[in-house]
Amino acid sequence: MIVVADNLRITLLPVGRAVERMDPEPIRQMISACMDAGAQAIDINSGPLSRTPEEKMTFLVRTVQETVDLPIVLDTANPRAIAAGLAAGNQKAIINGVSVEPDRLRQILPLARQYDCDIIGYLLGPDGHVPADAPGRMEVAVTLFNKMQIAGISPDRIVIDPVVAPLAWQDGNRQNMAVLEVIRTLPELLGFPVRTIAGLSNLTTGAPDLDTRRRYQGAFLPMLVAAGVDMVLLNILDPALTRVADSSQRIADGRVFSWQ
Repeated sequence: MIVVADNLRITLLPVGRAVERMDPEPIRQMISACMDAGAQAIDINSGPLSRTPEEKMTFLVRTVQETVDLPIVLDTANPRAIAAGLAAGNQKAIINGVSVEPDRLRQILPLARQYDCDIIGYLLGPDGHVPADAPGRMEVAVTLFNKMQIAGISPDRIVIDPVVAPLAWQDGNRQNMAVLEVIRTLPELLGFPVRTIAGLSNLTTGAPDLDTRRRYQGAFLPMLVAAGVDMVLLNILDPALTRVADSSQRIADGRVFSWQ
């Protein structure tokens, strides 16, 4: 399992301020801390970037890649920002991401084809809503996979995100049981060892405090690992979570002495 740090979020005040000022130092400090904490990839969550998206994403990508030698995930809804990030990178990035929403298919898939890079596909319906159950998600997965094949995306470039739901939703717990079922079932459904990714932080959106976030994320993370998830986005700077991630992976790997 690859642990992707989701700490570089433009919605965080220090990050947003650094981007507005084009000041690389706060970004470098955060990314260095993420690497020291065990991050294996960095998610650059720039949000929609409505103003000067190309300039800001280029700044973020170059700052991260000048600081650490880790894969990057371009996490934005702005196609212009994605294109700029792909062009600015000195190594291949992962696009995060695409769904069966028509605009995103039209704007994002050509970029994945052009740059021959990995792309994350969200299991969201054409209206952008999360399907109600596992069969609904798997139906979307088949549709999305077919769209990607038509666009010339190689299956080994595809990563599927079944969309972890906030527990604050009325049916959040049921939705997340569906997420686990999808992770277990997708390789057989699609006929190849498709990779999966889960955004752990989504689970506790709206949680009242750090203890609540740690408790529920720490409980769901081993369930994701046991289901066979390939990548997890999480707060790598929370040592409680990183310990759970490491211990869960050691057990799932079947090591002889898992505690060592």
